[in-house]
Amino acid sequence: MSEGHEVRAAFRRKSAELAVAALFFALGAIVITDSVRLGIGWQEVHGPRPGYFPFYIGLILCVASLVNAGRALMVRRADNKAFVEVGQLKLVLSVLVPTMLYALLVTWIGIYVSSVLFIAFFMRWLGKYPWWKVAGVSLATAVVLYLVFEKWFKVPLPKGPLENLLGLG
Repeated sequence: MSEGHEVRAAFRRKSAELAVAALFFALGAIVITDSVRLGIGWQEVHGPRPGYFPFYIGLILCVASLVNAGRALMVRRADNKAFVEVGQLKLVLSVLVPTMLYALLVTWIGIYVSSVLFIAFFMRWLGKYPWWKVAGVSLATAVVLYLVFEKWFKVPLPKGPLENLLGLG
């Protein structure tokens, strides 16, 4: 960052810490709720019920998140610096969003077609490779993955309609 260059913060330290504290509190609350459903008591003959230890882990998560939220609320304005800048967040999201979409697509169209699309997207969009290289590398990668996992290691991976249509399922 050069002198006089104003950086626009996407999130400041306080808001980031409060968001993470809220996320961990929600996670702890989910664990506590399910632990209570399973039973958090102690059985005379068998020892702890299934929810006993998870309940206390969830409780620790909730208490720790409340402590972190309290500390975040005490951050002074002078210390509330940028946690992430807009440009940095855009770079992270440019990888995170397609990766999340890839994970969703695997369940619908299988891992091989999703992988071809994922690799092709990144090669073309971020790498600016020509289409012939994009097609060659993404298709070759899917074929190699199929041979290695399905044929050599006998590990079935999620398949979609195209693989079933080709008789690979």
